[in-house]
Amino acid sequence: MGCGALARELVGLTRDVPGVEIALLPAILHNRPEGIPGAVRDRIREERASGAYARILVAYADCGTGGLLDRVCEEEGVERLPGAHCYEVYAGRAAFAALHEEEPGTFYLTDFLVRAFEALVWQGLGLDRHPGLRDVYFGNYRRVLYLAQSPDPELVERARAAAQRLRLTFELRDTGTGELGEAVRRIAA
Repeated sequence: MGCGALARELVGLTRDVPGVEIALLPAILHNRPEGIPGAVRDRIREERASGAYARILVAYADCGTGGLLDRVCEEEGVERLPGAHCYEVYAGRAAFAALHEEEPGTFYLTDFLVRAFEALVWQGLGLDRHPGLRDVYFGNYRRVLYLAQSPDPELVERARAAAQRLRLTFELRDTGTGELGEAVRRIAA
C-alpha cells in the first residue's frame, strides 16, 4: 500500500510483477501527517482481513509522522520504505544528505508535486489569496530542486515556473524512481 503521491511510480514499477497489487491512500494525508499512521494501520488491517495478500509493503517514508509510522509498521509486522520522506527515497539516502548539506534552504519537487503545485502549494498554502505568505513560508529557502522521476520537458518547464513564482533559483536532478524501485523489486522478489 502506498501514498497517492507515489501512485504513478508504484503502478509503473509493479505493472509486470505478478501477484502485486497497489492500494493507495490519499496524498492529502501529508497536509496532516499525524493522520498517516492511523490510516496505514486501518488499511493494513482491512487488507489482512480480506486474506488476499501474503505480504504488505508500506510505500511511505516517515513523511513527518515523527516515528509514529514506524511504530505502526512494527506492531503490524510490515516493512516501510527507508527514509524520512519521498525526496530521500527518490534521491537516495546518501545523495539526499549531500544535497541537503549543499543547500539546506531547498524546496523539493517531485513529478507529483509539479503536477499538483497549484492545488497543494499555491492554493493549499493560501498564496493565491495572501501573496505576502510567500515570504513567511519560503523566505529562508534559496532554491527549488526538482527531483524528476521521468524525463518530461513539460514537467521541467512547470517546475521552473513554480520556482519563478516562489522567487527561488531552479535546479533539476533526474533521479528516476531511486530507492523506491529498489524497495519494490526487493519486496516483490
